[in-house]
Amino acid sequence: MGAGSVTGQPPSQPSALPSNQPPSWKLAPPHDAQTQGIVVSGFVDLPSAQALFLMCDWLDPPAAAAAGKGAWLQVLTTVAPITDSDGKDERAASIAFTWTGLQKSGLDANALASFSAPFREGMYQEDRLRRLGDRIKGKWQDTVIGGGPQWSGNAPVKDDRPPAIVRLPGGKTAPAREAPRQVTTPVTVHALLLLYHQDVDKVQVWADEVAAALAPHNVKIVHRLALDLHLDKKKNVPREHFGFADGLSQPIPFDTPDSGEVGTVVVNGKPAPRDPWHGVPLGEILLGHTNAHAEKSPGPLVLDDGRQHDLTPQGAPEGFLNLGLNGSYMVVRELRQYVGEFWKSLEENAQRIRAHDPSATYVTAEWLAERVVGRGLDGDMLCPAGKRPPGPDNLPDNAFGYIKDDRYGQGCPMGSHVRRSNPRDGLAKDHPAAAQTLLDAANNHRILRRGRKFGPPPKDRQDDDGAERGLLFICLNADIARQFEFVQQTWILNKNFATLYDETDPLVGPKGGFTIGEQPLRRIVDVATFIQSAGGEYFFLPSLPALKYLASL
Repeated sequence: MGAGSVTGQPPSQPSALPSNQPPSWKLAPPHDAQTQGIVVSGFVDLPSAQALFLMCDWLDPPAAAAAGKGAWLQVLTTVAPITDSDGKDERAASIAFTWTGLQKSGLDANALASFSAPFREGMYQEDRLRRLGDRIKGKWQDTVIGGGPQWSGNAPVKDDRPPAIVRLPGGKTAPAREAPRQVTTPVTVHALLLLYHQDVDKVQVWADEVAAALAPHNVKIVHRLALDLHLDKKKNVPREHFGFADGLSQPIPFDTPDSGEVGTVVVNGKPAPRDPWHGVPLGEILLGHTNAHAEKSPGPLVLDDGRQHDLTPQGAPEGFLNLGLNGSYMVVRELRQYVGEFWKSLEENAQRIRAHDPSATYVTAEWLAERVVGRGLDGDMLCPAGKRPPGPDNLPDNAFGYIKDDRYGQGCPMGSHVRRSNPRDGLAKDHPAAAQTLLDAANNHRILRRGRKFGPPPKDRQDDDGAERGLLFICLNADIARQFEFVQQTWILNKNFATLYDETDPLVGPKGGFTIGEQPLRRIVDVATFIQSAGGEYFFLPSLPALKYLASL
């Protein structure tokens, strides 16, 4: 797990250090011009967006990749140039590719093999589906829409091991193991193009222009989602469809002193300090930089074949170029939310509790919902006294640990969504000796979230209007297995997380019990399935030089 910090130990229990809101960090030149803008910005000034899921509709040749497969990317740069990280823009665009998308765009087999195993296998490889809780023993779980997900990269099955044979009576033989299974979806996605604008009508016009420009190259939009990030006028924060303030806790990159990269991440023009609660080395987000294990996060390579490019050999073996530098792996999941079911279910639970315990007049649907999430509707973290007081600018205080203020989950339940998705120092068994170690360990699994909601906002939160709405979950990480998959398997879906037994995440997990600690007893409520996956995949978010290289293929 890598419990220790690569920069040494900050003071134990650093809750006194001011860190209410993440500072506005940036990348210094030349990295800012090489990195896609979505890495350092959620484009909050561009609240309207569209996600265009693209498929390259042509057959692969039987031999090596044909020349000219990157021509569609050259066209794309004229109608939707990909935005870098060097400042604000009137509109912005980002693009990421599935493994099959890179294959379609002409990347050769050796380069494709240099990507990480989770990316090559894809999200819908049988073992990965099990880790994510989507499909177990050949059966889709209730956290997936009926009939199974609708889209993925449809990565092919790969098994380079020699076949193992067992001998049967009569001299017959049979394979000793089954071939690895890859679950396919009706729709294949090769790339995800995200378009951001201030105006919803203008982003629609822009998306139509992109579709028209790519059509002659047989690149089709096979799925489309209108995304939204309009801020709540009361609190100036985005809200997801259940009504909770969202996007409040993010990792904050910094450069480790021994990396030789100090000054790559800057705040107000100076090298970014290590945030005591949320600081992560830059290599946890961007490939090719120092990560939490004091190593350069590995990325894909290509042969230096003399092709015109802006790639660098930095960090690559002799004769190769670093295709991954300043890129990242992007996890995307289309999560549908059932708002009416969520609030009606919690209202029924509240009524049952009040009927059983007349003194529990404070137990309402909203009270239960806040404990399911772990925060109040406006984003303030729950604590034994109620909610943590807001910090500067009346924004939720995010500079805290659980051990000091809420060790036993009497305020924010042990199994709440926010406590599972980032346990901070809360898994320490003794205080204060292990608190800092566990905080460092938890930060080694952080992900940078860039998702947005889709679908119309509900007019009545208890009304099942049948509209499709939810969250297009997007996160960036340099190590899919150690970051996203670890969070999902070891924290979110772990039935024995912390001191719990036979429980999973009450918000995104399957139907089951949920424990709410109170003095002197505890309450256990049954929560249904309120969120289902409709599709997803692992993508590669290339740097601008890497994108130029792909366009030259």
